Amino acid sequence: MKPITFNNTVLRDGHQSLAATRMTTAQMLPATASLDALGFGVLETWGGATIDSCLRYLEENPFDRLDQLKAATPRTPHMMLLRGQNIVQYMSFPDDVVEAFVRCAARHGMDIFRVFDALNDARNLRTAIRTVKAAGKHAQGAICYTTSPVHTPAKLAALADELVEMECDSICIKDMAGLLTPRITYDLVKAIKSRHSLPVIVHSHETAGLALASYLAGIDAGADAVDTSIVPFANGTGQPDTLRMQAAMTGHPRAPQYDTKALLELRKYFEGVAKELTKFMSPANDRVDSDALSYQVPGGMLSNFRTQLVEMKMATRFDEVMAEVPLVREALGWIPLVTPTSQIVGTQAMLNVKFGRWKNLAQATVDIALGKYGRPPGPVNSELQALALKQSGQALVTGRPADLLPPRMPKLREELAAKGLPVSDENAVLFAMFPRETEAFYLPKPAAPAPAAAAQATITPVPVAAPVVGGKVSRYALTVNQRRYEATVEALN
Repeated sequence: MKPITFNNTVLRDGHQSLAATRMTTAQMLPATASLDALGFGVLETWGGATIDSCLRYLEENPFDRLDQLKAATPRTPHMMLLRGQNIVQYMSFPDDVVEAFVRCAARHGMDIFRVFDALNDARNLRTAIRTVKAAGKHAQGAICYTTSPVHTPAKLAALADELVEMECDSICIKDMAGLLTPRITYDLVKAIKSRHSLPVIVHSHETAGLALASYLAGIDAGADAVDTSIVPFANGTGQPDTLRMQAAMTGHPRAPQYDTKALLELRKYFEGVAKELTKFMSPANDRVDSDALSYQVPGGMLSNFRTQLVEMKMATRFDEVMAEVPLVREALGWIPLVTPTSQIVGTQAMLNVKFGRWKNLAQATVDIALGKYGRPPGPVNSELQALALKQSGQALVTGRPADLLPPRMPKLREELAAKGLPVSDENAVLFAMFPRETEAFYLPKPAAPAPAAAAQATITPVPVAAPVVGGKVSRYALTVNQRRYEATVEALN
C-alpha cells in the first residue's frame, strides 16, 4: 500500500490558528531549507489570512513573501487557500478581479489552489477553478465540513460530483472547526473514493481533540494525504503535529517515514519563533476544548477572536459570545463556519451580546441574510431577514451573486494611478481587497526619532530563534519614547 502523504501547514494555517497569523517572512526563511528537504506533499505557504496580515500588521508585500518562499523551497509544491469569489477577503468580487488574482498568484509560483466557498455554493467556485486550470495549475476543490439539521455526509459527498464536473484535480475535506469524528471521516472518504478516482485530502484541527483519530480513520478509508503542522504551531486549534501523527501510525502499513531528527530541529526553531509571538498566542488555543463541538468555531478564528475580544475589553464575555454563535449560525441558514462566515457570525454574536440580539446588525450579516454571499444551506430566520431587508432597502439575491458585480480591473488601475501608486495587476487586486492597507504600504515611512534622553530608552535582549552560520547573533529590542525598534548584531568568527 502506498504510504500516506503529509502536507505541512506551519507556514500558513499553523500560525494562523495559533498565533493570529503574525509570523513574518523573516521568521519563516531560516526553516525553509529543512522543510523543503523533508519531502512533504505540499507546503501551505500563502492565502487565508496571511495576505491581510502581511499588509495590515507586518508591512510586507504578500507577493514578495510568495517569491521569497518559493525561491527558498524549490523542491516542494506550494499551496494556498483561496475563498472562491471572496478571494482572500470577506466580500464577493467581480469575476475579472478573481481571475486577475489567480493569474498573479500563478505567475509568482503558486502550484496548488485549494478553493472553497463558505456556503458550499458551487456557483462561487467556478470562476476561480476555471482560471486555475487555464493557468496550468492544480485546482483542489474543498468541501467545508459541518454538522447541522440540513447537513449530512451524503449531501456533502454529493458536492464532490460538482467539483469533478468543474474538472478539479483533487478534493479536500476541509474540517475547519475540528468536528470530524473517526467514523464520519471514514464514511465520507469512502463515499467520495467510491464515486471518483481523484486524490482525497483530509484537513482538520485538534480543537476538540478528534483530528488525529479522524486522520487515521480517513487513511484507512483510502485518503491520499492529510494536513499536519509542527509544534508549537500545531495541535490545539491547529493541525496535528507531524511527529505526533507519524508516531500514531507506527506499525501501520501506510506509515510514512519523515526524518525525525529534522522535525525535532524544526520544532526547536519554531519554539524560538513562538517566544517572539507570545502576545499573539494563548494557552486556551492549545487545550482540547469539547465545547467546540457545540459552537463549531474554526481554529484560525478562535486565535484571532480571543485577541479581538481583549482589544474590545470583552475578554470576560468570551463564553457568552461563543454561546451566541450557534444561534446566529442557525438564523443565517445553518451556514458552515469558515472564513469569512465564521468571522461574520462571530462578530454578530459579539454585537448581540453587547447590544442585545439583532439590535445592531453588521453589514455582512445583512448581506448573508439577503443572499449576497450565495445560497445558504437552510432557510434564513424570517425575523432576521425582515430586519435585513428593512435596513438595506434592497431585494433578495436569488442568482449567483457575482453576476451582479460589474468588472473592476480597469477602474482599479485608474485608482492606483490617481493615487500615485505602482500600477500592476498585483497591486490592483490587493487594492481591491485591502485599499487602505495597500495604500499605506507604499506611503513613505517616517524616520525613527533619535532618543531624547537616556532615561527614555531601554534595551532588552530578545532570545535568538536560530543561529546564523559564520557568526554569533545578538538581537535587541530598543524602546524609545514608548516605540519599539529591533536590531540584530552579528559578530563574525
